[in-house]
Amino acid sequence: MTNGDVTVTGAVPRHMTATLAKLEECGAAVHVDGDRIRCTGPARPRSADIITSPFPGFPTDMQAQMMALLGLGDGSSKITETIFENRFMHVAELCRMGAAIETDGSVAVVRGVDAYQGAPVMATDLRASASLVLAGLSARGKTEISRVYHLDRGYEALEKKLQSLGARIERVRS
Repeated sequence: MTNGDVTVTGAVPRHMTATLAKLEECGAAVHVDGDRIRCTGPARPRSADIITSPFPGFPTDMQAQMMALLGLGDGSSKITETIFENRFMHVAELCRMGAAIETDGSVAVVRGVDAYQGAPVMATDLRASASLVLAGLSARGKTEISRVYHLDRGYEALEKKLQSLGARIERVRS
């Protein structure tokens, strides 16, 4: 989403085959070497369709993050959520940032936009938090995410890890 080049070490790539395949379908260059995964983002992601399913299928836990990516994609994508009801809570917040997403039950149609615009948004759960962080990092302008306690339940010191990659992100206490 940010045209970055990141290497993750200590990974178990065979547990992520569906996610890595979707990243490649979206135009990312993915290279796996043992427990290392290097991912280089494209200038603009390509659209892709996703259907969540139990392992080894596409994980529902990655659906919100991929929706944020597809929101910047070239073309339209369809995401079908088959695991959990009400798993599209992040859609309204992504739309506040300029995403073009319509939902109908368990299906979301995502029409890619050229860019997100920074906005005040609110996290509704752990995965939604992650999707908003990703969207915010790629947005024009400032994004402020409230209710990040959801994020802290699954991502320890995420802002520090992202800062080490060059992200302009900070935790603000009010």
